[in-house]
Formats: sequence, C-alpha cells, structure tokens
Amino acid sequence: MMNRVAILCSGQAGQHAGMFDLAREDVRVAQLLQAWPLEELCLHPLQEILADEKLLFANPIAQPLVVASILATWEAVKNIIPKPVVVAGYSIGELASWAVAGALSAEEAIRLAALRANLLQGCIAADHPQVMLAISLSQSLVQMSEIQPLLDAHGFYMAIEVADDAVIAGGLLKQADALEAAISNAGGKVTRLPIEIASHTPWMQAAVQAFETAIASSGIKAPLFPVLAGISGARLLDKNAAAGNLSRQLAEPIRWQAVMDSLEEAGVTMALELGPGAALARMLKTRHPHIQCRSVAEFRSLSGIRKWVEQYADA
Repeated sequence: MMNRVAILCSGQAGQHAGMFDLAREDVRVAQLLQAWPLEELCLHPLQEILADEKLLFANPIAQPLVVASILATWEAVKNIIPKPVVVAGYSIGELASWAVAGALSAEEAIRLAALRANLLQGCIAADHPQVMLAISLSQSLVQMSEIQPLLDAHGFYMAIEVADDAVIAGGLLKQADALEAAISNAGGKVTRLPIEIASHTPWMQAAVQAFETAIASSGIKAPLFPVLAGISGARLLDKNAAAGNLSRQLAEPIRWQAVMDSLEEAGVTMALELGPGAALARMLKTRHPHIQCRSVAEFRSLSGIRKWVEQYADA
C-alpha cells in the first residue's frame, strides 16, 4: 500500500543560522530564494539576519523568514516525495501551509507573513511588552484544568494546546514572573519562548479584521490538497475558508492536538516537517506513534530525505 504523506509547516522559535542550507543544495531553489522579497521586507540581507540571533528572533523578521524557509524547503523536496494528502501548519506555519498546497504563490505568502507580523506588532503597547510561555505538567500531579485559574489571575491566555499536559500561554511580560512562580508552586514547569508577542490570544484581536481583508484580497485560490485549520483541525478545501481561519487564529487558540488527530483520521502514514526545528514531528510521533515522522532538520542532505522516503515507500 502506498504511503499517505502529510506535510507539517513549523512555527517560530526554531530559527538558526543554517535554516536554508538544505534547500540551497538545489540550485533552482537557491535562485528562487534570491528572487523572493525576503530582504526587501526584512530590511536586512539574509546572511546578516542568519548571523545575528537578535534579528533571527525579531518578530517582524522571524515570520517572513520562517515562511520563506518552509517554502524554499518545499520547493527542494516536493519532487522527491509522494504528493501529500494533507498539509498542516503551526501558527505562522499555517499561512505557509496554504502556499505548500498551491493556494498562494511563495512571494505572496512571504508578503502576507510580513504584513501579519506588522499587524501583530501593532497590538503591543510600548510600555506593556508581551511574552509567550511553554507550560508543562509532565512531572506533576496537577491537572491542566487547575492551571487555567492561574492564567486567568495573571492576565494570561491559553494560546496553543500542545498536549494533554502542556500548553503555550501568552500575556504581559510584567506579569510573567508571578505566573511562573505560581505554576512552579503548583508543580508545573515554565519555559519562556523567544517570541515577544502574545499570539493566538485576545491581545491580538485588533489585527484580525485587517488580516482577513488582506487574505480575501489576495490571489488565493483553491488548494490542491486539504489544509488543516489550526483553530479546529478541520479539513479545508475552499479558498474562501482561508481568510476567516488564518485571521481568527491570530486571536484564538491553536488546537494542535485536534490537528494531529485530523492527520491520523486522514490515514496519514508518513509526515515530513518543513522549516526550522523538529517540534511538530516529535509531537505527532508521541501522539500517534504508528505514523513515520521526520523533520528536514534531522537530515544532512536532500539525498537523505529521498532515502528515507524510499525506505518506507511500500511499507
């Protein structure tokens, strides 16, 4: 039986200096990357960005950078893997997923990513910086339902449902220390993420309408295969669904568990994560161990990806 392949599109936080290296093995992709408007939008040469950690993680740069990385890698691998049956993206990766599915051009997706970043940046008051926290209860007897009152008490919102015992939360930086202490006292673990914006929470509500208008006014078309909605896990094949779902996820939580379950329900047998990092492949492998999951970050070359695909092609 032929494998049913899914593509996973990474979110922010995994950027690194070599995030374009594998894609650049393909000469055609290296040329495409030079033609895309990344440097125009980021206001810095790509090599300068990759050499400077501060630039790598600055939100207005990080979002178009991650989308460009995903789409460059997709261009490099799409002819060496079976046609996907579904694609899913995590946070900013969801925008990239529509381009992977052929609904947006790479250039338009990168431009929309830059607009998205600027709209979100406009939701941050200069005297009230924001932060995102990864909260884990894996070593605790505390239940996730007991964490919600702590979030509420400190003005934080659940931003991403990662697992039964883990969430990402967003809120104001000035309240983070107190929340971290409260969660630690309750037996949980908190890690601050290199993201200075409370994405997927009501703090971003002011950006929703403008981004919905931008998507609706773009050249988006019907995807070639289903795209999973981050806020629900629903399978989308209608271009008109893109604007509402991509804009709503700015201020609503990502239900990543539902997305992973939709991948399993679609009969996915292999999943390849594009973009920097390998978090999505790890999470899917943990939740649905029977699915063969890898990230491009785990390979040293395009030929390594080809060999992995061939190894499981008829498994």
